Amino acid sequence: MVMASMRSGFAVIGDTQHLPGYSLLLCNDASANHLTDLGWDRRAEFLLDLSLLGEAVQLATREGGLRRVNYEVLGNSLEWLHGHVHARYDWEPADRIGWPVWCYPGAERNDPAHAYSDQKHGELRAAITLELRRLMKAAY
Repeated sequence: MVMASMRSGFAVIGDTQHLPGYSLLLCNDASANHLTDLGWDRRAEFLLDLSLLGEAVQLATREGGLRRVNYEVLGNSLEWLHGHVHARYDWEPADRIGWPVWCYPGAERNDPAHAYSDQKHGELRAAITLELRRLMKAAY
């Protein structure tokens, strides 16, 4: 599922693609639970990497009715620093489009029909990876 090794961690495609392009940045410092566990330089690096991943998702999904990209650093259930990148789309239901992705019922988000597979999502993953590598080259 790894798309790229970045300075602060690993960019991975999400195991569910309920909203196509869902990706995560997993911090490569296993001792970091909170963003504030990192020193200022590493913290800035993590947030830059998260923004690069989000920009790559934005570029790769812009043809699919992309509305915006949402970023989250939660840590409520996985005590290891990581960031979520959610592509949000114009085609989402009107009663959900203005709310966090977590307002979708879990059964809907995790429906096996949305499970990542190379056959269904490999082309999108490749497009995100291509954009991410290009952005990393420019940023680093």
